[in-house]
Amino acid sequence: MMWTKPFCVFTATTALMAGFLAPCFAAQGDAPKVAGPWPTYNNAYDGQRFSPAKQITTANVASLKRVCEAQLGDAGSFHSGPIVIGTTLYVTTAHTTVALDATNCAIRWRHVYKPEQQEVYSVNRGVAYLDGRVFRGTGDGRVLALDATTGKLLWQVKAGDPLANEFFSSAPIAWNGLVYIGAAGSDWGIRGFMVALDAKTGKERWRFYTIPMGDEPGADTWKNPETVKHGGGGMWTSYTLDTASGELFVPVGNPAPDFAPDFRPGDNLFTDSVVVLDARTGKLKWYYQFKRNDGLDYDFGAAPALYKSRNGRKLLAAGSKDGNLYAIDRTTRRELFRTPVTTIKNSDARPTTEGVFVCPGSDGGVEWNGPAIDPSSRAIYVGSVDWCQVFKTGPVEFKTGEFYRGTGHSAWKEKTGDATPPSGWIYAVDGETGATLWKYHAEAPVTAGVTPTAGGVVLSGDLNGNFLALDSKSGAELLKFNTGGAVAGGVLTYEASGRQYVALTSGNVSRIFSGTTGSPKIVIMTTGLAKDEPQIVAVKEDTAPVAAGADHGRTLYAQICSACHGAAAEGGVGPALRGESAKKNRDEVAAFIKNPVAPMPKLWPTPLSDQDVGDVAAFVETLK
Repeated sequence: MMWTKPFCVFTATTALMAGFLAPCFAAQGDAPKVAGPWPTYNNAYDGQRFSPAKQITTANVASLKRVCEAQLGDAGSFHSGPIVIGTTLYVTTAHTTVALDATNCAIRWRHVYKPEQQEVYSVNRGVAYLDGRVFRGTGDGRVLALDATTGKLLWQVKAGDPLANEFFSSAPIAWNGLVYIGAAGSDWGIRGFMVALDAKTGKERWRFYTIPMGDEPGADTWKNPETVKHGGGGMWTSYTLDTASGELFVPVGNPAPDFAPDFRPGDNLFTDSVVVLDARTGKLKWYYQFKRNDGLDYDFGAAPALYKSRNGRKLLAAGSKDGNLYAIDRTTRRELFRTPVTTIKNSDARPTTEGVFVCPGSDGGVEWNGPAIDPSSRAIYVGSVDWCQVFKTGPVEFKTGEFYRGTGHSAWKEKTGDATPPSGWIYAVDGETGATLWKYHAEAPVTAGVTPTAGGVVLSGDLNGNFLALDSKSGAELLKFNTGGAVAGGVLTYEASGRQYVALTSGNVSRIFSGTTGSPKIVIMTTGLAKDEPQIVAVKEDTAPVAAGADHGRTLYAQICSACHGAAAEGGVGPALRGESAKKNRDEVAAFIKNPVAPMPKLWPTPLSDQDVGDVAAFVETLK
């Protein structure tokens, strides 16, 4: 059965949840027509991130003040995109799922997942909601279903194999009785795949491999068939759905090894592509590849947004790590325009043994939050990272549990001597022509969600911890407020109990291009408050004593250090730590953590305590 009109489904569980009914939003994938909660990662299935809420306007946004802050615990990477159902906000950290009151931060429940196997990577970007349940992935390849009212675990399945470097970091989406999520791990050399799981039982209904083999469509684009076994093509953010056509839009990441394109000759489908699947069957409908035989780690990582032109053409907006915003005609499958949204230099280069200077670097461009669209003006808003790097190629060797990159990349100052710090952009682009309407230069990279509203403001944040409110027509800065922690995930707005709120994530450790870190927290703001005196709410942590030493240091390393230094300390955007004990003893390592040299961020005394620093140093001492 195919729904073609807006519908609402209410169940007994939904109705009881915190004493209110879940919201209705348009089944055909259009943005919600009434101001209300925020039911998916990008607000509606169409990915537009637009909010019709208009109590907060250009005239009063500067008066926003904090209602409350909820400190979530579980320090580390914090990229989560919260959702709001009724008056409950759901947010994840790497290991926890938290439900809190979206008006005052009161904690309703907290579920803690304890990994059953060694995690590949400790990060999570959010939940999906369907019929009284929330769903999320884990760093060791599991998918969980939790009761949305109580947090009780309803089912847990092992959908990926962490021993093959497969894990689930993206925020799933759920529709028509199915939960959709894809395996992450391109940089570790997985063979990417997308799965649909039964929302009631967790049973797998279909699987689509983004790296084709044998007689699968696209297999002939891998000229050396042996390379597909570890060809990459992972998914790591979220997804988009047109429920009228039943099309699932999947953003597919980079090929592996990242920086050795000659090792894997051919176009390398379906990497760096949007892959469009039949949401019911998982069959391929069509695709568009943004970069063939990529050698610069230019993932197409962020979920695309769907919209229509003035003459009714169905279009797709997509932001890539190559630094461009694309518009694709969904009928002809042709590019309508591409607009640079950050510094782009030498982007057609291929890595060399000496190193080649390229903008953006592989940690630049459009990262895990993609374009947003005002459907009335057809203006597209997108955030980006302005950071150049030097790319080098070298020997290729696959090792389970380590980055599979074919050498690597480094900060561009090592090649040029220019120590200009990375920065960010928010662009407004005409969705019909691709012309730049305005651009805002942020002092730090913008990886956070960008949210346009009917009140004429665009909301976002940067990795220096600044919450930003801009005029949607001019880009003028209306409010800049430092939250005390890097803003790297969701920035959303919703109405509850007759009042419009803004909620954002703050506190993140996952990149070295910002000195601001902080511990994960949710900040909720609104207008009409006399003072900025937020209520501080903290989750109840496990008070069981932690055994000090290298084992605890290993856990902390995975949470806080692995994003830069590699899952196995083999190096990434930060240097390799293997053999560090031959250069520094434990006390010297601890002293360096406490007093780091830029661009390493300051992690002590928070989120790392004195004991934490000593334990991480003890773990580093074990690395040979």
